[in-house]
Amino acid sequence: MIRILFVCMGNICRSPTAQGVFEYLVSSEELSDAIAIDSAGTYAYHIGELPDARARAAALKRGIDLGNQRARRIMESDFQEFDYVLAMDHENYNDLTEICPSDQAGKLRLFLDFAPELGVREVPDPYYGGSTGFERVLDLVEHASRGLLAAIRQQHGV
Repeated sequence: MIRILFVCMGNICRSPTAQGVFEYLVSSEELSDAIAIDSAGTYAYHIGELPDARARAAALKRGIDLGNQRARRIMESDFQEFDYVLAMDHENYNDLTEICPSDQAGKLRLFLDFAPELGVREVPDPYYGGSTGFERVLDLVEHASRGLLAAIRQQHGV
């Protein structure tokens, strides 16, 4: 089983969106038995809460249901459990490096590293913006998800 963890700040916008999009992609490729997906936040602001209503609505318009997710905070043990720990932006990446055991550092990456052709490295936080920000997040996440799956297929032969 290949295990993927998406991480943003509060685990209510970007990382649950990435989790939902990647779960949808993995399911459509019939790889759910080979790839497990989760998300977490670097801060404990929203533990136990559903993803942001705007994120859920934007995702649902694309056929992706985020309604079963609940926010949680990342733990140091996640670096042992997951094969990929993917930060949505540099700030969260830097926060993750502070808790990442040195022998697990190779698992930590920026999510958009899997879509270098986009020319951006961060998924912007849509929390304080309008609905178009959530659409932009979905566009970026969908693109990077395809790149991530291609990398997993190449590296792990699934």
